[in-house]
Amino acid sequence: MKVVDEHVEVTDEEASGGVKGHNVRYVLAFSLIAAVVVMSIAWIVPALLK
Repeated sequence: MKVVDEHVEVTDEEASGGVKGHNVRYVLAFSLIAAVVVMSIAWIVPALLK
């Protein structure tokens, strides 16, 4: 961060305020698989109980 002509200039990384990446693809893959499993169970169990 640096002050230039009475305003502050920051880099893209400083402005984002966070870390990019960090296993986001694994969280998305796990949640997709979990959703498919839960929806399959919700469909299969009632069909088997009829």
